[in-house]
Amino acid sequence: MPEQAPQTLGNHTRWDPPFHFFVLLVFLITFLLTIWNLIKNFSFESPCMVVVALAALVAALKIRTYSLRQQDRIIRLEERLRLAALLPESSRGKIPRLNESQLIALRFASDAEVPALVEKTLAGNLPGAEIKKAIVNWRPDNWRI
Repeated sequence: MPEQAPQTLGNHTRWDPPFHFFVLLVFLITFLLTIWNLIKNFSFESPCMVVVALAALVAALKIRTYSLRQQDRIIRLEERLRLAALLPESSRGKIPRLNESQLIALRFASDAEVPALVEKTLAGNLPGAEIKKAIVNWRPDNWRI
């Protein structure tokens, strides 16, 4: 198995090929074909099939969204615990001021740069994308799908 390149800001987005390039594609094509069938061969079943195909496509997207939201909840918990261990006592009270996007972005920061990056984030209310750009030593998250 080929060795993966180290994770960076430029390549940290994860794709799940069976989901992104098969499941979604099949549901999208099916939805489009049911619309085409509705136009070309209208019958009582045609609108019903469009609705069913749309429901399947929406269900696939919602299922993916639910799993990502669950991963975000776990990341928030992990990062709060990590920050409690890494930040000096005087800064630990600031952890609740970090929003979800900021906590999720901070997971990529190395332990050494976390305290300064948290202070910078809170001082400038940095969004997640800016936090990721400010990270010098990238800490990969290879578990997220």
